[in-house]
Amino acid sequence: MYQMQGMCGCLPCESNKHLIVSQPVKFGSVTMYKTRRRIKQSNVLVMSDRPDAIDVAFKSIMRNREALETYIKNHCAFELALDPLTVDFEAPRVVQLAAGAAEIAGVGPMAAIPGALAELAVEAMLSTKSTVNLVENGGEISGASISPITVGIYAGQSAFSGRVGFRLSPLDFPIGIATSSATVSHAINFGFADAAVIVADTASVADAVAKAASNAVQGDDIEASVQSGLETVEKIGHVRGALIIRGSHIGRLGKLPSLVQIDGGADKVLAAGLHNVVTPTATIL
Repeated sequence: MYQMQGMCGCLPCESNKHLIVSQPVKFGSVTMYKTRRRIKQSNVLVMSDRPDAIDVAFKSIMRNREALETYIKNHCAFELALDPLTVDFEAPRVVQLAAGAAEIAGVGPMAAIPGALAELAVEAMLSTKSTVNLVENGGEISGASISPITVGIYAGQSAFSGRVGFRLSPLDFPIGIATSSATVSHAINFGFADAAVIVADTASVADAVAKAASNAVQGDDIEASVQSGLETVEKIGHVRGALIIRGSHIGRLGKLPSLVQIDGGADKVLAAGLHNVVTPTATIL
């Protein structure tokens, strides 16, 4: 069973009845707002150029989590399945997105739930006419932005952890990025990847394929295990690219956003809020 749980502690935030109070962040010449909030097992970071878009995102996640929980009460197999599961057409949209992504990747549908929640939240944010929209739910990212954003990769004890990331240009959006890890996450994982990062058009598909890729990183031969994960992604398709890290080995496949070097390492990634780091001075690799 996939536990929707973040990899790090959450930053404090305040809220009132109408609007979640956001932390203003200078993003070049533009003021951005970001808020981190824990919603049950979900550890969520939202960033936007509009505070009301952040409020909309959190409401979307709460609403879709409630719909998911209600569905699971009547369909217990959905929560327990480790393989794809067919759902009826009346199932909530978050359930349908996760089930569809799981079918593509050959994994259980709960593996795609964090990505699906992030995806639906960004979709809701767009209704506010915001131009920068990013939701990170426990390491799974959905984004739609006209401004560049840098996201860092946290890979546990690997030497690459917090030192590399993606520089997302406006042409990369909309985008879904997901990370599955056997050494960081508390979720069920059958492989040994420090980070299996998938870039796709949607966060739900990225999430499901990341799980499949991480599961395939097995065996004592580290280089061969990384190659096995990449081959699994290539066989599945439906994604833009993959980056797999295990120990001192890193492998890549497909068309990825620009790789950048992040100064400060993993501590900087965590201090900035899980995997989202605004680094205008990042070095292009």
